[in-house]
Amino acid sequence: MTPKFIFTTGGVLSSLGKGLASASIGALLEARGLTVILQKLDPYVNVDPGTMNPFQHGEVYVTDDGAETDLDMGHYERFTHAKISKKCNHTTGSIYFSVISKERRGDYLGGTVQIIPHVTDEIKRVIQSVVNGSDLAIVEIGGTVGDIESLPFLEAIRQFRNDVGKENCLYIHLTLVPYIKSAGELKTKPTQHSVSELRRVGIQPDILLCRTERPLDRHLKEKIALFCNVEPEAVITAVDVESIYEVPLKFHEQGLDEQICRKLNIWTRAPQLTDWEDLVYKIKNPAHEVTIAMVGKYVDLRESYKSLNEALSHGGVANTTKVNIKFVDSEEVERQDAGIIGPVDGILVPGGFGSRGVEGKIKAVRLAREQQIPYFGICFGLHMAVIEFARNVLGWPEAHSSEIDPNSPYPVIYLMREWFDFRTQRIERRDELTDKGGTMRLGAYPCKLIEGTLAHKAYKTEEISERHRHRYEFNNEYKQALADEGLVVSGTSPDGQLAEIVELRGHPWFLGCQFHPEFKSRPMDPHPLFREFIRAALRYKNSKQA
Repeated sequence: MTPKFIFTTGGVLSSLGKGLASASIGALLEARGLTVILQKLDPYVNVDPGTMNPFQHGEVYVTDDGAETDLDMGHYERFTHAKISKKCNHTTGSIYFSVISKERRGDYLGGTVQIIPHVTDEIKRVIQSVVNGSDLAIVEIGGTVGDIESLPFLEAIRQFRNDVGKENCLYIHLTLVPYIKSAGELKTKPTQHSVSELRRVGIQPDILLCRTERPLDRHLKEKIALFCNVEPEAVITAVDVESIYEVPLKFHEQGLDEQICRKLNIWTRAPQLTDWEDLVYKIKNPAHEVTIAMVGKYVDLRESYKSLNEALSHGGVANTTKVNIKFVDSEEVERQDAGIIGPVDGILVPGGFGSRGVEGKIKAVRLAREQQIPYFGICFGLHMAVIEFARNVLGWPEAHSSEIDPNSPYPVIYLMREWFDFRTQRIERRDELTDKGGTMRLGAYPCKLIEGTLAHKAYKTEEISERHRHRYEFNNEYKQALADEGLVVSGTSPDGQLAEIVELRGHPWFLGCQFHPEFKSRPMDPHPLFREFIRAALRYKNSKQA
């Protein structure tokens, strides 16, 4: 069939959940048998989120092909079967970079390069390029209607309906209907203003998703419909829910997927949502409960660890267990001691960069190792485990990562100058002078597992593929010395050159991985390492209570 396009925009304020809404729409349309792809167009001038501060932007989500993308890509992959790639996330910076590169090459034949048509044409080109055989593309426009940064994107999608035809293009606008406690009322004026602002740039929304604390009654829906020029049935309540995985079901109850299919003239099968219903039931009815301490430096902003939070909950679902995450500031552990972590059933040290909070993370690793608490170190968390072991077991107090201490006599973690890249089939080289992004090992890499290890038991296979985002590596020069005392490498690149997983012999569950397994965890297909980590935490809790 001719590909269809859905554009989701947001109004009133940011963080209403456009990414979650887009992902939920994708889930509903997949449940009807359609194939979908999702894309986000962000208005900021950075070329990609890779060098942005997690405090400002949240986590950087990495795809198989090595793209550093917006965290909403995580929602897209967790809710749908869409294969997210570099084509799925573009920014003002990347759009302008492409336009300027074309101008420098002479592609515009000396013409005056303008926002319209050159920038808007480039935006429309990247939208068309993402379809790649899918039945339907869901394109989220970042930012808020009314922001000057978003105007070229809004103009491009306004033109898009004329290009592909009204029957192939749908506009969905997410807005806010706040509850004013003192008045005891839900207020529709912000939504009216938001839609008015959207219509001012030439876009009439077809469907409104109204984010609200309380359900909208028929009267309010009719009022919004009247002032915003939509059908009452097209006003959908996006009410706050206990679990984000309820959102597709709540939308379906109000007929959102039916309306989308009708407006786009799509004939599909009846939706099959049993898996979603089962998932929500398991989340709401856990048999057990554990507490995991996440010791990091971005804990004041939960969005910095969005995929991690979700992967832990998926591990809980696999064990019918509610996972409570205790966020612990590694700088506080550094200033005080690991005692502030308190009684927990597992300790996780996530990825990160830089020296801030490092000693606190090392203290957390030591607590887990000595007290036999299940430990999961991800990327930087693997580095911390190796450093802690080298210092406190091998007796090398000056052991460190050369990222933090370039003069350490025991650089157990270091910047590998060259390695064989199994994706490109060539030798990759890097040093301290290479651009920040250029020194990264990004995207999916193969890993060979050692039989009989925790990792092998979890994955139940001999070779895996996982996504990376890091610069520094395990130093093989110290591999044997560490192994002799019990810290062994249990997963490597196929040629054995790159250490991917380390484990501690004699510990109930102590594992560090160089990759980011959270990026491949799905609610209905929890990642094996998170599943086994939560299982180990549950065993640890039960052993304490016995």
